[in-house]
Amino acid sequence: MHVPDGFFNAATSVSAGAVAAAGVAVCLRGARRELDDRTAPMAGLVAAFIFAVQMLNFPVAAGTSGHLLGGALAAILVGPYTGVLCMAVVLLVQAVFFADGGLTALGVNVTIMGIVTVLAGWGVFRLVTRLARGKAGVTAGAFLAALVSVPVSALVFSLLFWIGGTAPVDPMAVAAAMGGVHVLIGIGEGLITAVTVATVLAVRPDLVYGARGLSRRLVLRDADGETTVGGTPGGADEPAAPRGALRPFLLGGVGLTLVLAGVVSFFASSDPDGLEAVAENKGFLGQASDHLFGSWALADYGEVGGVPVGVAGVVGVGLVLLVAGGLAYAARNRAGSRARA
Repeated sequence: MHVPDGFFNAATSVSAGAVAAAGVAVCLRGARRELDDRTAPMAGLVAAFIFAVQMLNFPVAAGTSGHLLGGALAAILVGPYTGVLCMAVVLLVQAVFFADGGLTALGVNVTIMGIVTVLAGWGVFRLVTRLARGKAGVTAGAFLAALVSVPVSALVFSLLFWIGGTAPVDPMAVAAAMGGVHVLIGIGEGLITAVTVATVLAVRPDLVYGARGLSRRLVLRDADGETTVGGTPGGADEPAAPRGALRPFLLGGVGLTLVLAGVVSFFASSDPDGLEAVAENKGFLGQASDHLFGSWALADYGEVGGVPVGVAGVVGVGLVLLVAGGLAYAARNRAGSRARA
């Protein structure tokens, strides 16, 4: 759903940019409550994984494909504030280095693909996990959160296009088309998100932000009653996992991400994604303008410069991992890190 330059007028683009900038600023402060020395590397990995999986378009209808947005996944794994930061980094790298999403439309993309998907996904996830407890509830919540976040994002795009789109198109027709195709994409997003969250839960449940509090505190029972041993699950006084146990998980995650971006990306669907298909069908695809960096070697993931898509994917994973990991490490709560040490 990467919006290109030209779809929105200047006022709407600037307004969306202001919303995106304000949202990122708020999340930079809020992420201190979610990040420490142990979880900051996880944020970098999550952002890189989302970048890689976004390259893997899957068919959803005749001649139309979809791909992961990732906002709900990021929020569940690393928290909603950090999730927005991860999405902003992914979208920035895609726009600047791969001409995927317009530069003037960056604020629109961060708003609808980052902030909206995180807010909608996290809200649904919290609701579901309050009704359904345990790992099954977390997995079901992840599926529903991701499924709902995609059409919500599509409908917010439709609202913005009604307000400031550059083509005289019936807004209700755009909303109906965007909502319909993105419900199908949302099903795929839900499956990817649920499988990913369930896998991390099985291997390292302590690294799933949305699952904090699932584990019970150790309780020693004796003849006089109960004595609690250890801190509150998910709290600052919770015993931290050994660093040696975290490194293999991170290395394995990076390895999987590189395989997805470097190998599996060759098999992605070449059909237009949901937004592009709707824009072509409704007659406003021609409003898209050329990207300022559209002639760069990595533009369109290497297609412009003749770079194999897998090579472009590996470069992108490295860039996102570096930027997102560095940002998360800089934004981390140093006091919380010392408390867990």
